[in-house]
Amino acid sequence: MGKAVLLNVRAFAVGLDLTSVSNKIELSSEVTEKPTTNYGSDGYTEVVGGLASAQITGEGQWEAGDPGKVDDATWAQLGGVGPWSVSANNSAAVGGLAYFTRAMRADYTLLAEVGEVAPWASTAKSSWPLVRGQFAHPPGLARTATGTGTALELGAVPAGKRMYAALHVLSVAGTTPSLTARVESAPDGAFAAATTRATFTAATAAGGQAVRTDGTAVTDTWWRLAWTITGTTPSFLFAAALGIG
Repeated sequence: MGKAVLLNVRAFAVGLDLTSVSNKIELSSEVTEKPTTNYGSDGYTEVVGGLASAQITGEGQWEAGDPGKVDDATWAQLGGVGPWSVSANNSAAVGGLAYFTRAMRADYTLLAEVGEVAPWASTAKSSWPLVRGQFAHPPGLARTATGTGTALELGAVPAGKRMYAALHVLSVAGTTPSLTARVESAPDGAFAAATTRATFTAATAAGGQAVRTDGTAVTDTWWRLAWTITGTTPSFLFAAALGIG
């Protein structure tokens, strides 16, 4: 991916698609520097890395009056922790670069001067690492039956690292609909010997979840999202991202 003008950033906050109501999304990540300067430092400051943190800041056009609007969803999420995923100027298509984390909705600013388009601004602060991965399911494809997603070659997970996954359930329809998604791995893209590595809680309404493996090594290099759907005429729109961190 070369130089780019930001025209198609996709942003998902828990169960809310911010894309059509946002015009600014910023990601930041930092590691606190801790001084270790001593008499053997030859007159130079020495530091080591301390605690790491990440932050997602968004701005856009304010809307209210429905659980799927930015004002209603932000009030419901304020102070709560859930998944946030941002595309790297792509359509959130499968395989597209994704940055995601589990974060707390920390603040919310809304409204402005007379005559202005009503704005909103909000910040989410990480409680998990900011992961660089790929989208494993696109947001615009409705699923009505049990199935599996596209295989992605994300690599093996070294000991001490984890496979992280974010799920954003954007809309739900049907009678008693239920979606249970899981993360699977395999040694090759055929997935003849799939292994479930993490499972999300069954979702029956719009919302978001984040899961991760336990830190043990996984030698499989291929990964995918799979799901089980039940109910009468169920239909789900959801986005998902996977990455090693």
